[in-house]
Amino acid sequence: MNVIDLHKEVWLGLQARRLRLPHSLLLIGQKGLGKFDLAKQFAASLLCEQLPADGQACGKCLACNWYSQGNHPDFRLLQPGALNDDVELEEGKKKPSQQITIDQVRGLDEFLNVGTHRGGLRIIVIYPTEAMNRSTANALLKSLEEPIASTLFLLVSSEPMRLLPTIRSRCQVVPVALPSTQKAEKVLADAGVSDAGRWLALAGGSPGLALEMAASGQLVWLEILIKRLSAGKNIDPLGLAGEIDKAIKESKGKLLLKTVVDALQKWLVDLTLARNSLPVRYFLPQATTIVGLADMIPLPRLIHSYRALISSRQEAEQPLNARLFLEGLFLDYRALFAN
Repeated sequence: MNVIDLHKEVWLGLQARRLRLPHSLLLIGQKGLGKFDLAKQFAASLLCEQLPADGQACGKCLACNWYSQGNHPDFRLLQPGALNDDVELEEGKKKPSQQITIDQVRGLDEFLNVGTHRGGLRIIVIYPTEAMNRSTANALLKSLEEPIASTLFLLVSSEPMRLLPTIRSRCQVVPVALPSTQKAEKVLADAGVSDAGRWLALAGGSPGLALEMAASGQLVWLEILIKRLSAGKNIDPLGLAGEIDKAIKESKGKLLLKTVVDALQKWLVDLTLARNSLPVRYFLPQATTIVGLADMIPLPRLIHSYRALISSRQEAEQPLNARLFLEGLFLDYRALFAN
């Protein structure tokens, strides 16, 4: 996925800032838009020592060579250990963290307080920024409040409202919008994804997320979920919880509990849209079924259920018992149809 072509206006806007860079930029937008890749390519272009006219890094100079190998002395990437593809879990070892830790932020102290190696910028990319807890965010805040010369923080977030207001206020915000359906479907078609419209709808219009979903083998568990949810009041909550729990375990980390909650949230959104006589957004092939189900549910009950699911989404990060968590979700779904 060529994120520069996909977000040409955003890229040109970033390039226009080169002559007067702020100390921190916050790229925000829906998940799966390529914001992280955009931030990395912008960082590469700023570090490149032979910048071509189009603003993209040349990929040939010494700085670009260092950057591509992940060892440029003036660049740091802060991300959860669980997102590091190089980490191999050894037997008996703790699972990599899903959060950016306070030690990672404190580890920037030496990097920030020495001169740059190439006499240019030092750049710190933080992704996803919402993966910081309050203590970690407060540790970062000091660096944002007291800008250091020749330093740029590039923060990337799909959930900016989860960030501390003080973090957001210290950054210049760069919105990354959804591409047109035509552009997004072309990205999927070029990648060989069949039924691009369906995947794009499930991903809420985000081509990157659609590609990820199509390539991750999610269709099997998703079809199970859709079939069971379509049963409405006749759903078997405990049986469905068992099926999804089994799929999560067999995926070996590829299917996360929060992904299931996301899918259920989208189903409830479609029910709410249908209840208001609006077209469904996510589950296009099931539109007729969803309209029929929505007619059985009072609108206030749908709204209350969706709000409760927002809290469940946070709990899904670290549930005490995944099976019991899923059972609770699907029992609550069945309760929507109670007389």
